[in-house]
Amino acid sequence: MQLARRGAVDHRGLAVSAWFGLMLVTMTIGPSSAAGCSFEPQGEGRVAAILDARSFRLEDGREIRLAGVEPAMPGQAKPSQIALSAILAGREVTLRGEDDAPDRYGRHTAFVFLADSETSVQSELLRQGQAVVSSDVTNKDCASLLMAAEAEGRQAKRGAWAGAAAIKNAESSDDILAGIGRFALVEGRVLSVRQTGATTYLNFGRNWTRDFAVTISRRAMPGVESAGLAVKSLEKRRIRVRGWVDARGGPRIEVLRAGQIELLDGN
Repeated sequence: MQLARRGAVDHRGLAVSAWFGLMLVTMTIGPSSAAGCSFEPQGEGRVAAILDARSFRLEDGREIRLAGVEPAMPGQAKPSQIALSAILAGREVTLRGEDDAPDRYGRHTAFVFLADSETSVQSELLRQGQAVVSSDVTNKDCASLLMAAEAEGRQAKRGAWAGAAAIKNAESSDDILAGIGRFALVEGRVLSVRQTGATTYLNFGRNWTRDFAVTISRRAMPGVESAGLAVKSLEKRRIRVRGWVDARGGPRIEVLRAGQIELLDGN
């Protein structure tokens, strides 16, 4: 699945998935994680208008973007926008987040809760298959909660997950390259793990000028490994990786955190 690139401030340097030392897709939501995306209150308001698949305007004029998720259907965002409208239109909401400073476009990014609800709007969209977990959640409990909601939607084949093209095949380089500058989920088996200069490559093919690869910089490696991910151990393993598609030779996704990678063949 590919998602239209946001502004550079929104995506560079941030990444998330199932935070930890690698979570399985079959996660469950327990009481301890139910409040994982609560954070600090950032205000309240009534929704006046739905702007797109992940943003809306309050009656007081504030524009809010949903933190932690991306629309599930790039280029076909209408179903996700309709889903968001069904949840939020005309409703009173509470905003929570780690930082209430607006971005350079004047938008506030927040986790959104309906009045008197402990379930975030983000989690509901994920369960409906109308969103995927993005790359801007750094809180472990919140990331776990969102990933579990995404997994629920995927396993039930709801929304975007009803189609076969929701996740890119690592062997289909041309398909991945068609999404340069977009957020994508890619699955495949790592053929080899190699270090060249200051970069470690997870190679999914033998031709570096054509085949898909995941890159991890020397600067990012300590954080990745301290989260419990032994990068070398990924050789011959089947994984799912999420991030922004770039092209350096073949298609690339840069991993900045262990949470961008999920093991698909066991612990």
